Amino acid sequence: MSFIVWVAVLGGVLLALALTSSYLRWMPVTTSAVCLLLGIGIGPSGFGLLKLSLEDASLWMGHLTEVAVLFSLFVCGLKLRLPLRDKRWRIAFGLAGPVMLLTIAGVCLLLHWGLQLPWGPSLLIGAILAPTDPVLAALVQVNDSRDVDSVRFGLSGEAGLNDGIAFPFVLLGLLLLGGSGHSGEWPDWVLRSLLWAVPAGLLSGYWMGRGIGRVTLLLRIHNDDSTLSPNDYLALALIALAYVLAEAIGGYGFLAVFAAGLGLRQEEVKSTGISEPPAEHLVQPVVGHLNIEPEKAVHGDTGQLAESQVAAGIMMGDMLSFGGLVERAMEVFLVTLLGMVLIAHWDWRALWVGGVLFCVIRPLCVALMPWGLLLDRRQRSLIGWFGIRGIGSLFYLFYALNHGLSDSLAALCTNLTLSVVALSILLHGVSTQPILARYEQHKNQKN
Repeated sequence: MSFIVWVAVLGGVLLALALTSSYLRWMPVTTSAVCLLLGIGIGPSGFGLLKLSLEDASLWMGHLTEVAVLFSLFVCGLKLRLPLRDKRWRIAFGLAGPVMLLTIAGVCLLLHWGLQLPWGPSLLIGAILAPTDPVLAALVQVNDSRDVDSVRFGLSGEAGLNDGIAFPFVLLGLLLLGGSGHSGEWPDWVLRSLLWAVPAGLLSGYWMGRGIGRVTLLLRIHNDDSTLSPNDYLALALIALAYVLAEAIGGYGFLAVFAAGLGLRQEEVKSTGISEPPAEHLVQPVVGHLNIEPEKAVHGDTGQLAESQVAAGIMMGDMLSFGGLVERAMEVFLVTLLGMVLIAHWDWRALWVGGVLFCVIRPLCVALMPWGLLLDRRQRSLIGWFGIRGIGSLFYLFYALNHGLSDSLAALCTNLTLSVVALSILLHGVSTQPILARYEQHKNQKN
């Protein structure tokens, strides 16, 4: 009976979002904020339709949040079409590297001196809360492959990179706790978790994405089936294989999956030419295009495009559509679950922890970076505010819970993380659309 209730409630949430989407798009609120409130309403603190014990569900919740992040990271990589030598990549690298490290340090100091926590728990929670989220930050990421706005591009690259780069510091926090199931000394952590795992994940995923992309395009052009191949299978295969390969060689699977999407996109750039308009904007697959003749499977102006451009455009369009669908479904489900358990795990200390993180630590870390002419003052302020926390932090929370935390520390990590993530969903959810609208208006007037 509980399974029937779960399915009924999930269907009701999806139906409510579908029926109200035309109204929500004009309101200063995101889908995530609505799902959070719906979760509170159907949980024990509301109508009591569903109950969830995180202690019993931590294992499968860890896997579920991991899958959600993997899909989102892959889609994030696919969106970034600028070549790696473009100067705007410096924004993404700066945010995912120095800014995130400074954020971890800032939150760690805040928890140690403000809440009187030992260094181990302070570092662990700081690493859990530091990465921005690729799942919930869709509104502030690049809209499409033609979008090269510095703010959107930097935030997209940051979200793709820092979920993996935060991993060694989560491991370090667990190591400092002692008795957490992680053994080793500092040199082992530096060599294995930092110096090896980060580049191994990035390089293995990137070259797998490029290699599979090249082979796929050549086969489809040679066999004249550029519109008939199931690209959702390709997306699933690349996500799975990049993740497995990276983990097998001791790299970070998150970084590998993001890099695989990026490598695939870079191969598409090479096949179409960087000066050409993105092919997925010129050719679009019609409904049922896998079951009809190739010449009837697309609409748009294909007369000026080479076969490689048509194949790349169809492949990118299908994979972005499929990945985006899975990403949105996971977002709805997981944020609703967060709402269900939020009241039971709410910690009022998250108000000032989150407030300092969102309004002081993040903006200050962004301001300290020597961006030069890459970002003006308004853009720096926007990036400083849009440090959205979400599903990535939930994954790291469940990862820590599944590695032997004491009951008191598990409760502290759970309560603070869930409360800060919920606070981020609400604050950023209400402010994102109005702030972006003013930014776009200012940019249009400037141009």
